[in-house]
Amino acid sequence: MSSRDFSLYGAVDLGARQTAAKKQQERRAATEAAPGAGAAGGPYVVDVTDQTFNTEVVERSQTVPVLVDFWAEWCGPCKQLGPILEKLATEAAGKWVLAKVDIDANPQLGAYMQQMGIRGIPFVAVVVAGQLMPFLNGAAPEPQVRQAIDQLFEALRQEGLLPDAPQGDEVPGAPAQPEVDPVYADAEEALNSGDLDRAAIAFQRILDTDPRDEYAKTGLARIELGRRIGDLDAQKAIAEADADPADVLAQTRAADVEVVTGRVEAAFDRLIGAVKRTAGDDRDVARKHLLKLFEILPSDDPRIGKARRALQSALF
Repeated sequence: MSSRDFSLYGAVDLGARQTAAKKQQERRAATEAAPGAGAAGGPYVVDVTDQTFNTEVVERSQTVPVLVDFWAEWCGPCKQLGPILEKLATEAAGKWVLAKVDIDANPQLGAYMQQMGIRGIPFVAVVVAGQLMPFLNGAAPEPQVRQAIDQLFEALRQEGLLPDAPQGDEVPGAPAQPEVDPVYADAEEALNSGDLDRAAIAFQRILDTDPRDEYAKTGLARIELGRRIGDLDAQKAIAEADADPADVLAQTRAADVEVVTGRVEAAFDRLIGAVKRTAGDDRDVARKHLLKLFEILPSDDPRIGKARRALQSALF
């Protein structure tokens, strides 16, 4: 089965990984104390380390497909996708297993992921009969993730890597598959094909219908961020902003670079500092740019709440 080309939309660059030491140590200690033990999703979700990957993923894949979720504590989109995958793994009840890899706590697996040409997370691979294939990049709402998994297993069956799916009422009580909104489907298809203009139009259509749709709002914000970054020289952008704190546009460019490279709090602090130092139109530019960057993350991300409070203090 040939691997698909998935968009890196929504991914966080691994080049500047941050550590979440306390949580990483807790997860690693729990895994080492009970190798193979289930995570929050029960027996169908396992935390995997550099040391247990061969047993928990490669060997296990000889009897059941394994989806491998590469994530990190600092990655906002990972916090959207992870719970969805855990829920679906629990629903599948052993038809497939979810293996979770914290790339900060397991540098060998993180390096292996980069060797595959994957530069961002969340990233999900599927392992069947010892063969690892790319599957998903970036976060998506549950209906789209569910549909993608269904399509994956249908493709695996067509390749003869899985038995045929049972027909009719052979699986009583199986959850009904929700219909996928065609506008969401169009956005996903556009992203996977790299057509950001069409994806942006689809996201805007969703927002025109429901301005509170977080997935569409986040998707559009990330597309706009990607366009702003373009061919920007990251080191130069940071250096120019640090050399001239009064240059508000330089501060916004540097903040974009910091978000893309995982330094979200640094980006927020930079723009809040610009708000404090400026007035009039310059202050408004810094404030509005910060609000745009808030839309990159899930609305309940604690870093947003902290930054909003700091922004209020800076303004008043």
